[in-house]
Amino acid sequence: MPPRVARTLPALRRTVMSWRAAGERVALVPTMGALHAGHLALVRTARRRAAHSVVSIFVNPAQFAPHEDFASYPRSFDADLAALAELAVDLVWAPPVTAMYPAGFATRIVPAGPATVGLEDKFRPHFFAGVTTVVAKLLIQCAPDVALFGEKDYQQLKVVTRLARDLDLPVRIIGVPTVRERDGLAMSSRNSYLSASERAAAPALYRVLKECAGKLAGGALPARVLDEGGAEIERAGFTLDYLEARHAETLEPIASPADGPVRLLVAARIGKTRLIDNIAV
Repeated sequence: MPPRVARTLPALRRTVMSWRAAGERVALVPTMGALHAGHLALVRTARRRAAHSVVSIFVNPAQFAPHEDFASYPRSFDADLAALAELAVDLVWAPPVTAMYPAGFATRIVPAGPATVGLEDKFRPHFFAGVTTVVAKLLIQCAPDVALFGEKDYQQLKVVTRLARDLDLPVRIIGVPTVRERDGLAMSSRNSYLSASERAAAPALYRVLKECAGKLAGGALPARVLDEGGAEIERAGFTLDYLEARHAETLEPIASPADGPVRLLVAARIGKTRLIDNIAV
């Protein structure tokens, strides 16, 4: 049986408030749809963490720059509903853009801290304001006890965690490990953009991350390791945006592995597709 779909805020709140009035825990999984196994791992975690699960499906225009892929971003609502039915999701929150950003909408969150460390924010300066604004709205609308986010978007996870803490939102943000294809490529809705040859080259990102992590764990200095890793990524056919070793909590740069815990993060473009990934050291 497909999950109930709410498309208006009153319909969403009636359902969620009835659960909360009964003292039952609620988990939220925010998504932009085009669901894959990574999203479904978030949903399974949500089902374990709470009596009721809400999955939002909303392609958020506020986090796309004019030159980015908002219009072509994959959308597969019927298939998404079928996948969520298999996992017994209670409610899908699928608002139209006019419900999230009605006429006259004039408020935006501008995050700092982990949102301004020179990673995704350097290449997509609009991105985290759009993410934090929509996530804050989703957390307020759905009133969850817990919200699940994937570690693949590691900087986003840290930004959202700080958002909830700084604004005293009564929700626990939980990161869920990255789900990968058998060859190591991190699952992403944008993987569907890859041509056959690009898909064959794409696992180089994860391979290089693992190689770099092994060297850093052995005590090698980050500067040389990252230079060599970046060159290998470019030899695989990518244009590198960044390959960085950062403190796993603050995302600030580190000078040596002793400054950790350390997270390696990468972003690179192949053809028309931009991929990101990260691993712990």
